[in-house]
Amino acid sequence: MTDKPRDNEATNGEAPTEGDAAPSRDEVLSLLKDGMREAHKKVKSGRVYDAENEKVRQKWIRTLAYTAGQYRQIKKDADLEELDERLSELEEQQERDEVRV
Repeated sequence: MTDKPRDNEATNGEAPTEGDAAPSRDEVLSLLKDGMREAHKKVKSGRVYDAENEKVRQKWIRTLAYTAGQYRQIKKDADLEELDERLSELEEQQERDEVRV
């Protein structure tokens, strides 16, 4: 039997179990919000004493920008799905109205 390597870092060191389902969109959005808050806090409160601290701060800025972009994309996808559902409902309603006439 061969063991598959597992990404324990992504689960805070806990080994994922076979029954673990992928997180929902809302869970992912919540995690991204937390990450954006933490990155923003690090960017705002970071004091620059030397060049190494500035490099770390720049990495937090990149992390914040990336996380915000991912959050925006997921929200955009959710909005598009909602619009698609609304459009489908309107089309069905229109078809029902045409049948009645």
